[in-house]
This record gives sequence, structure tokens and C-alpha cells, in this order.
Amino acid sequence: MNSFKYIFIVAICLVCYGCKVNYSFTGITETPETFQVNFFQNNADLVEPGLDLLFTNALQDLIVNQTSAQLVTSGGEVIYEGEIVEYRIAPMTATAENTAAQNRLTIGVRVRYINTKDEEKDFDRNFSFYYDYGASEQLSGSIKDAAFDEILERLTQDILNASLADW
Repeated sequence: MNSFKYIFIVAICLVCYGCKVNYSFTGITETPETFQVNFFQNNADLVEPGLDLLFTNALQDLIVNQTSAQLVTSGGEVIYEGEIVEYRIAPMTATAENTAAQNRLTIGVRVRYINTKDEEKDFDRNFSFYYDYGASEQLSGSIKDAAFDEILERLTQDILNASLADW
């Protein structure tokens, strides 16, 4: 009976490997062999220097870390391209004195996803996320780093889910 269990487990593993279907906790079911992330230029009305490179690198790093796909500079099986279209700071809540109690940084990107093996999966859509911080705080130093970390993590994960996890 014990040997039957081992044979069954090995058979399941071989079937999954043979079909090139990956099981993961990220929800990614099919991983391309290669991917390409073109530079996301910052075309927002308010330009934050270096954000374009930070975002491009964050998307590349996330895909490398959560899939078995290889990063290439050209000829990728799937291609991510687009631009940063929004960088906005706006007051969110007011105090009794009609001053801002909290500000919100919002970053939005437009992503064109191209799947060279299955054109039906291509999309062109916007993604955005935000970070709230106190009105008495300046968006610099550790506040800015925390905001960028949280926003970029969420944006890149949403893009990965929409493209490779079919969410």
C-alpha cells in the first residue's frame, strides 16, 4: 500500500511537469519561458525623478521572483510596456479648522500586455494604487520610501495577477 502512494505521487508530478503547468500559491497557472519588461516612461503631469526606473525594476523583480520565466531584453514570449500616467498628491480628510488631516499619494500606470503565444490574453489597461500619510508629514525620506514600497508592491502584484494568473 505504501509503494502505491509513492507511485501515485510520482505520477502526478510527472503529469504536472509534462504539461508545463505550475502550481503555486500566487495563482499563476502557466508560466511563459521568457518575458520582457520595456522601460515605463514617466508621463504623469507631476514627474517624480527616478520613479520610472523604480517601477520598471520592481515589475521585473516581481516576475523573476514569482515565476520561472527568464527576463530577456527582446523577443520575450510575453511583453510588458507602458507608462506612468498619474502621480498625484491630494488632501483626503479635513480637520475642524478646514485643513487637511491626511494626504494621499496616488500612482497610476498604463500597461500594455502582449502575449505572443495567445493574443486573446493581450490587454491595455490602467492600474493605480495609493498611500495615505499625515498632513503634517513631508513626502520625503522614510515616508516616501514606505509609500513607494507599498504602492509599487501592490501595482506590480495586480499587473502580474491580471496577466499571468488570469485574475
